[in-house]
Amino acid sequence: MATDSSNQLMPLSLTAPGVNLGAYISTVNQIPILTPEQEKELADRYYYDQDLDAAKMLVMSHLRFVIHIARSYAGYGLPQGDLIQEGNLGLMKAVKRFDPTMGVRLVSFAVHWIKAEIHEYVIRNWRIVKVATTKAQRKLFFNLRSLKKSSKKLSLAEAQAIANDLNVTPEQVLEMEGRLTAYDAAFEAQNDDDDESHYTAPALYLEDNRYDPARLVEEEDWEEQSNNALHDAMEQLDDRSRSILQRRWLDDNKSTLHELAAEYNVSAERIRQLEKNAMEKIKTAMSAG
Repeated sequence: MATDSSNQLMPLSLTAPGVNLGAYISTVNQIPILTPEQEKELADRYYYDQDLDAAKMLVMSHLRFVIHIARSYAGYGLPQGDLIQEGNLGLMKAVKRFDPTMGVRLVSFAVHWIKAEIHEYVIRNWRIVKVATTKAQRKLFFNLRSLKKSSKKLSLAEAQAIANDLNVTPEQVLEMEGRLTAYDAAFEAQNDDDDESHYTAPALYLEDNRYDPARLVEEEDWEEQSNNALHDAMEQLDDRSRSILQRRWLDDNKSTLHELAAEYNVSAERIRQLEKNAMEKIKTAMSAG
């Protein structure tokens, strides 16, 4: 593709989606879609020559696809401009990693990266407390609402059916349903709260017991008893086992298995066995005490 025709893809100005969403979408929709031949030429220029202008053109010509994908996440109550902005980050990551020798169009490759960035943004901002951390939870978070047949609470049979579809357990389905139907509550009472909700603010009934004198005395007494019990249990070990535990767990500069193995002229596995046996003896002695 000639350089002149490439430059025609670039708008004179492009406002950020979060500033003026309407103007942004209007401008993006005026950027022509690349033909397969144009895309291949630009991708080759960036892949082989690190031509940043080519990378920029690839990104700009695919911004409309980010808008299309971001619209499918409108139900989470987050600003559309922010969703698009995050999707654009995913698009840029896709362009950076795109290999034109694989024989696929950039848009097919970029969908994963665009959705991944939007997913991260939604999970970070949809609730104050993060609602999905594991792979299974993320799958449930983005699929559960569409799989529910009504707004009513799931029955066990419905949860089982969804679990089968998503290859998770029914317990995970029900747990995520509870997270999705929960809501964020302010810790302190707000000025516009009504009388009833004002008195349910957590700040009014949650106690801070960290500096309670009785609790401090109890903790100090428990720590002293635990230290004494540990000391007595250590005294019951043979010298070698006691030294291994001391140097592996209690000293400031802890020794490795290999260091102790070289010193006692045994294998590291033997030191590990001695350590394990000594820990079992300590546990038994402290439980009996």
